[in-house]
Amino acid sequence: MPFGEQPAYLRVADDLRQKILDGTLPPHTRLPSQARIRTEYGVSDTVALEARKVLMAEGYVEGRSGSGTYVRERPEPRRVARTGYQPSAGRCSPFRQEQGDEGFKGAWEAGSAQETAGPRVAERLRIQPGDRVMRTRYLFRTEGEPMMLSTSWEPLAVTGRTPVLLPEEGPLAGQGVVERMALLGLVVDNVTEEVGARPGLAEETAALGGVPGHIVLEIRRTFFSGGRPVETADVVFPADRYRAAYHLPVR
Repeated sequence: MPFGEQPAYLRVADDLRQKILDGTLPPHTRLPSQARIRTEYGVSDTVALEARKVLMAEGYVEGRSGSGTYVRERPEPRRVARTGYQPSAGRCSPFRQEQGDEGFKGAWEAGSAQETAGPRVAERLRIQPGDRVMRTRYLFRTEGEPMMLSTSWEPLAVTGRTPVLLPEEGPLAGQGVVERMALLGLVVDNVTEEVGARPGLAEETAALGGVPGHIVLEIRRTFFSGGRPVETADVVFPADRYRAAYHLPVR
């Protein structure tokens, strides 16, 4: 195939995508049928079907059972601020602290339970598989809409039998890892974040109001005190609706 020449199904998908982007095919409009694509572009049924599959995989269209394929509404992505800990922010929760400058009105739901650490969590916390941890699951909302999931794990060797055993209960409920660990005499002095993208799991996308398989951003965050991990978390949000925006101070 000569350089620059595209397969027919990609050329058809490109043209339909452009019509979606320029408003010729606005949100909630039914995508041309397979037969119409075949006729208008002079291609085979196979090419028409593959072009539709491309647009669906890219998130531009969605299938509706018994009705057809429609253009999805694609709102302008909002920013999810990742600023790190700011001691000057006072006793504000980390979520509200980070999102405050973006005009978010945030709230969350949370639930905690003790469990044994699997190999992945144990490696990140530098503990042994089977060691006990406190797992907390969060669903964050902004202006009532679900926007982000987070699952965190803390080793019970650190927090067990202390007033901060439960992140959302006790004297520092909802105050975040830094303040809670300080109550135990631990100074959180470092945090790492690894950012990646992957297809969303059915459970995740159902909670976030999306479609299984659509791409989510995943941030794997770990807080350290003197080189010892004291909390690790997986943060997930829809890639088509949000962007991670980092504000990093120059030292």
